Amino acid sequence: MPQQVPEFRFSDDALKVRKFLYEYWCEHGHGPNLRIVHEATGFPRARLVDIYRELDIGLIITLDQRAHNLNILKMQPFSSFPSQVAVHLGERFHCWAGCAMESIAISRMPPFAGKEMRLESYCACCLAPVSIRVRDGAILTTTPTDVRIHVSTSPRDWNTPDIVCMCDSMNFVHDAAHAARYEQQICRRGVLFTLEQARRFVASTGEARMWRYDWEPAYVRPERIIAGIKAIGVDVSSWGA
Repeated sequence: MPQQVPEFRFSDDALKVRKFLYEYWCEHGHGPNLRIVHEATGFPRARLVDIYRELDIGLIITLDQRAHNLNILKMQPFSSFPSQVAVHLGERFHCWAGCAMESIAISRMPPFAGKEMRLESYCACCLAPVSIRVRDGAILTTTPTDVRIHVSTSPRDWNTPDIVCMCDSMNFVHDAAHAARYEQQICRRGVLFTLEQARRFVASTGEARMWRYDWEPAYVRPERIIAGIKAIGVDVSSWGA
């Protein structure tokens, strides 16, 4: 089962660091190292260690827990390493998205307001290209036309021990037939979102991320998540619901 974290509030220091991390990532397309964060915030290394772990517990960042330099693997909706989705701003590559699902929310972030972004990905089944144009959280065009997002893990398995495997399980497919073939390849059933359902699923996060300075920590509460996904019309029977 996912890590069950008691509800808490981020400290003022964590909010300050979170704000800087998001602003830096949106501007540069990648995260900062510890020295850059130290110079921007004035916090010494020991305090940054505590803050980063606080943000990790609250599902804002995912740390490489083995690294002395607290390397950030992901900061939703971004990935520090090549993922399934390359995000282009204008005609240039800007960053890697955390996953197919998170990529739908990126254009909703304040620094990208009014800007068209292009999500370049591929079908998990056959690796053929997928291209999606987005702006302000809205989906403008998709190629091919019936692109879906396949999720091959249940919310009951999300964040165990972190969100890396969860993100890896959220992939674009060309259509329902490609999703079925992908399930045969990985020997695992999943659920299938239309892009409109995916947009609705991430909408509340998109409306809070960077828009609200005091945005609360996130939690994985499986039954609530499954009920919410079912409410937007997704068939969740593969999750035993």
